[in-house]
Amino acid sequence: MNQNDPSQFDAAKSDVQRKTLEQRDQIDELARLRHSCAHILATAVLRLWPDAQLDIGPWTDEGFYYDFDLQHRFTPDDFPKIEEEMRKITKENQVFEKSIKTRDEARAHFEAKGQRFKLERLADIPEGEAISFFQNGEFVDLCAGPHVMRTGNVKPGAIKLLRVASAYFRGNEKNPQLQRLYGTAFKTKDDLENWIKLQEEAKKRDHRRIGAEMGLFAFDSDYVGPGLALWLPKGGVLVEELERLAKETEFQAGYVRVRTPHLAKEKMYKTSGHLPYYAESMFPPMELAEDGAPAATEAAPAGAPPRHVERYYLKAMNCPHHHRIFAAEPRSYRDLPLRLAEYGTCYRYEQSGELFGLMRVRSMNMNDAHIYCTAEQFAEEFRAVNEMYLKYFRIFGLDRYQMRFSTHDPSRLGQKFVNEPELWKKTEDMVRQVLIESGINYIEVPNEAAFYGPKIDVQVWSAIGREFTIATNQVDFAVPARFGLTYRDRDNTEKTPLCIHRAPLGTHERFIGFLIEHYAGNFPLWLAPQQVRVLTIGEEQPLLDYAKGIVQELRSQFVRVEGDFGSNPIKAKIADAEKARVHTMLVIGLRDLEAGVVSVRLHSKGPQGARPKAEAIAGIVSDIRERR
Repeated sequence: MNQNDPSQFDAAKSDVQRKTLEQRDQIDELARLRHSCAHILATAVLRLWPDAQLDIGPWTDEGFYYDFDLQHRFTPDDFPKIEEEMRKITKENQVFEKSIKTRDEARAHFEAKGQRFKLERLADIPEGEAISFFQNGEFVDLCAGPHVMRTGNVKPGAIKLLRVASAYFRGNEKNPQLQRLYGTAFKTKDDLENWIKLQEEAKKRDHRRIGAEMGLFAFDSDYVGPGLALWLPKGGVLVEELERLAKETEFQAGYVRVRTPHLAKEKMYKTSGHLPYYAESMFPPMELAEDGAPAATEAAPAGAPPRHVERYYLKAMNCPHHHRIFAAEPRSYRDLPLRLAEYGTCYRYEQSGELFGLMRVRSMNMNDAHIYCTAEQFAEEFRAVNEMYLKYFRIFGLDRYQMRFSTHDPSRLGQKFVNEPELWKKTEDMVRQVLIESGINYIEVPNEAAFYGPKIDVQVWSAIGREFTIATNQVDFAVPARFGLTYRDRDNTEKTPLCIHRAPLGTHERFIGFLIEHYAGNFPLWLAPQQVRVLTIGEEQPLLDYAKGIVQELRSQFVRVEGDFGSNPIKAKIADAEKARVHTMLVIGLRDLEAGVVSVRLHSKGPQGARPKAEAIAGIVSDIRERR
């Protein structure tokens, strides 16, 4: 989910549900195949459990799913039986046939079948929009498509059910809980087998498992609450290092740092446009009487005027606070561009069923900044932000990335998008030109912009090819005006600045979760929670003094170093350091002491040879400072 974009708060909606009919027609062959597999899955389930109630079955980046309501509780033991029925359906080579029904015909169809969820979905279709159905064999579904031509286009050996999960109808905890069957499909059996191998590697890199092994973070649902991460000391190191990187980079780029509270009045979010439209994704408000007493206990004396009650919300995004900082002082064109940066803590009420380790949380620390600039300055500022992304990619060794450039739909101005056609054209043209001139790998996605301007979502691929959305870069030409933000221009007139929302490192939670999986916990030296461990072979006092001196010298250079000077055999010490994923081990015996050297060993790479003590220490310090 785009952490800055209020129009993306409803993360429960799948991408396919937000697709226009034109976008659906343009989806690739694999997505069509997977969408067809969702219908094949529903056909199979109905054959095996005719009383099943159906909801929706879209394709996803991973494959497909379908939501069911039935008394039988699915388990993985059911998968072979369902998959066998799906294979039969592919061999029957059923044609996917599209038809259009009137609203009354569609309602009568689902009423006759007793499909109550489909009736609710039918009511979602706007008046005047075509109501389309697709049929394959005996199965008929409310669906806008698209599909492959026949079930036979799906290879029987290239389908696999993955898991079953609970899912609330419409993603709302107040609605019935359904059973969601996830599956995947590929064009060939070989493609599926390669994907399965990738998933096995991904399990080994699961950030939740590695995070627990390394003692990076924890969750305490009983006392703290679900989705609220606790950073343990080693995880705190990762947080501090990322903040240090961001602060140094942003300082060099001319940003100034600000701090804002964790809550604000309701008026703030009504002005920004987040309320009431996104109230379900924000924590419930706190109501306080004017004197600070809780509203529930307010009691005005007889004859006294009633207390004024204010509503406060936990901060779900930083931008409104930054807008108020801009408004706190008179601004001139000489002050622009103004780049306000903050690692601000935000709170989102994600549904409990959608929480997932560090990837989906309720409290997040965002690498946020807002750049206020003139129209003439916009292109250069936007280019500089993209160059900052590329710098980070190089530091973290991210060779594969893509920027999704989301634009508006002119037919929906004044509805989904702010009604400023000239500004839309101007800013989209500028963003497009910057991307082209910078040689950045991007795709253009229509009808997915933020309501206040075009945006870029940054997709990256980890070392094993898993795709993540980690950051965003957005143009905002609407919300500053809502807050009355102005600057005095050269001609002494007041003008509204453009605003660029950007978060190159996303949030600590999501980005660290990604890095754990990308590196499999084997962080580069500068980022490693424990950078160096000094290991002794023997317990002679001169040797211990030599080893402790090295530890002290490294600590004086702010290197995270520990010493293992105990009586365990050196093999056991090395094994312990390897298990803890210590990046660099300096092994020291009496011969090393006599020669004034240390034997260097790197995690998972083994011995690197002996080096003079001063040279080894200088190399470690240099590698850390250069973030190699």
